[in-house]
Order: sequence, then C-alpha cells, then structure tokens
Amino acid sequence: MKVSIIIPAYNERENIEEIVKRVCAVGINKEIIIVDDGSRDGSQEIIKGLEAKFPEVRAIFHETNKGKGAAIHTALKHITGDLVLIQDADLEYNPADYPQLLAPFEDERVQVVYGSRNLRRNPRVSQLFYWGGVFLSIYTNLLFGSRLTDITTGYKVFRAEVIKAIELRGNGFEFCAEVTARLLRRRIPIIEVPISYKPRSWEEGKKINSMDGVIAMWYLTKIRLNGK
Repeated sequence: MKVSIIIPAYNERENIEEIVKRVCAVGINKEIIIVDDGSRDGSQEIIKGLEAKFPEVRAIFHETNKGKGAAIHTALKHITGDLVLIQDADLEYNPADYPQLLAPFEDERVQVVYGSRNLRRNPRVSQLFYWGGVFLSIYTNLLFGSRLTDITTGYKVFRAEVIKAIELRGNGFEFCAEVTARLLRRRIPIIEVPISYKPRSWEEGKKINSMDGVIAMWYLTKIRLNGK
C-alpha cells in the first residue's frame, strides 16, 4: 500500500529538515505532502529545498496562517495514497513507529489507527497537559461509548477513502477532536497502538494551549448531539 504522509508545518525552521529526513528514511512506499501554513521564520525556503532534494516530497504553501486543520484539509485534496498518515513537524513523534502504526492495516477490515502515547510509559510536558489529554479521552468515551486512551495524539492513520468521506470543518487544533467524533458517530472503529513520544516545552515552541482543550470539548459535544 502507498502511504500519503501529511506534514502540517508552521514556523518549524529548526525541525522541518530533520523530520523530513526521518520520514524519508522509513522504508515504505510513500509520498510526503508538506503544507507550510504561512510560516514567517524562513521555513518556506527550507521546504522548497527539501522538495528539490527528495523526489517523494511535495510542498504546498498557505499565504497566511490558517491552522493545523486547514493544512490537513489542503493536503487531502492532493493525496494519491491508499493510507493517510498525519505527521507533526515538531519532532515529538518518531517515524520509526510507522511499522506499528501500519501493521493493523494488513487486516482489510481496519479503517483507522491511532498511535497512543498512553499505552506505554512516555515523558510528559507537564502534568496539566497530560491530564487534560486524558480528560478529553474520557469525555469522548462517555459521549460515544468508546474506549480510547489518547484522542489528541498527533499520530493518526486512515484509509484514504474513510478520511476523504468525512466533512471536516474545523481549521485549528480541534482537528483531533472533530475527526474522532465524526468517526465514532459513524461507528467506525478506531484501533490504538503504543507509540513513543518526546514532548517539547512551550519555551521550545509548543503551540497548543488550554483554550484548544475547551474548543475540543465543544466540538465533541456538538457532534455527539447533532452531528454538525
């Protein structure tokens, strides 16, 4: 199977080349679609160089910063793979985990796989951040009757036809909550596998905050209640 790897990137000048090298080093049939979401730190020139250097890389540029969800929406219009894998650009997630993420798809019935940071011992950026993610997963399970451990994980893999069939509306970090809620509302099972995780601090450039958690709860609730 061919894997379309989507890398949303915003002001990741220090990390984008390294993450692309790590992704390219994984021996799978793949294409890499980088969507630069209006960076202003020089990332765009680096990305253009990566596109010229690596034949599997395609770069798309937003003129302004629109959000992680918007970058994924843009990339989905250009994918050609059988599977779609979301890869953050910040080096928190290790492409060496791809074999674990992709292995369940050997069963043709599997449609979605999440890489869970909570199925193995991993470092935490802070207790507040960790328990906020746990709370969102518990809240999701209460709403939808699921048993997920990590809905906010950056590692999500979909069969292409599944993710293309879902009408995603959010443009920001609420992507994780929205796509999870819409999958569960359609009764599409989500498989979880353990992954490694190396969080960066807010001083190092971590972008998500507590308000993103509030927005995620709102998306989960409204989709559960009315599907919109």
